[in-house]
Amino acid sequence: MRRFPAVAGSFYEANPAKLRKQIEWSFLHPVGPGKIPEVPTSKGKRSNLFFVSPHAGYIYSGPVAAHTYYYLASEGKPDLVIIMGPNHTGLGAFASVWPEGYWETPLGAVKVDAEIAKELVKESKVLDFDESAHMYEHSVEVQVPFLQYFFGNDFKIVPIVILMQEIEIMSRITNAIEKVMREHEGLDVVVIASSDLNHYEPYELNNEKDELAIREIEKLDYEGLYRVVNDMNVTACGYGPIMGVLMLARKFNKRPYVLKHANSGDTSGPKDSVVGYLSVRFGD
Repeated sequence: MRRFPAVAGSFYEANPAKLRKQIEWSFLHPVGPGKIPEVPTSKGKRSNLFFVSPHAGYIYSGPVAAHTYYYLASEGKPDLVIIMGPNHTGLGAFASVWPEGYWETPLGAVKVDAEIAKELVKESKVLDFDESAHMYEHSVEVQVPFLQYFFGNDFKIVPIVILMQEIEIMSRITNAIEKVMREHEGLDVVVIASSDLNHYEPYELNNEKDELAIREIEKLDYEGLYRVVNDMNVTACGYGPIMGVLMLARKFNKRPYVLKHANSGDTSGPKDSVVGYLSVRFGD
């Protein structure tokens, strides 16, 4: 079973050499970290287990996403990356896992960890195997080339997209992820929440709304984030996945560190209508 890229050539370059250059541009952009990290040949105990990373076109969100991958790559190659993103298309089940096979991008094919996917579906009781939810969805896909840039195809993924972004749904999913991580102690697992922040408002107002969400993230307050999104009309598309990594950070006693907050007006776009982007690590 193969999942072919849906947004290569639109969200990021379809040509492998150009894609590598685009990822390097993201790191070296003034909004990015300013340098490309070295991947250690031998790795110690991983500090940063959970991340938030944006998922727009690389010319807009790539420099912010690069902050996440700077820290992730600096601690070495993980065995497994669980990537949770929102379901923008409305297709498929309420919470969907790609079951097995490979995800292809211009940089190669990454294997899906079918056994861990089965465990998550069985344990969570809310995740379903459903390829249709993933076929045209970009939120998970755009994270994969960043990982491949550093680790080749020598790691596995579990792609999850969530349509019903409710606290109870995320609690069940994160309980299942916690169980997998604790029961497979020797498995080096990283979890990425893929989300943009507020959408399509003027620069200053957009930043103000983003800050409402960031405040709750810095407190690990997933209920507060849920309230902000619903009561203050903060249009963060992947608030469910973000709630998920906040829950996991609490379970594993990890602290939040905001690495970069910027918007499309800071990177490549006009400032009259912007989208907010955030990179966060959760570590010691």
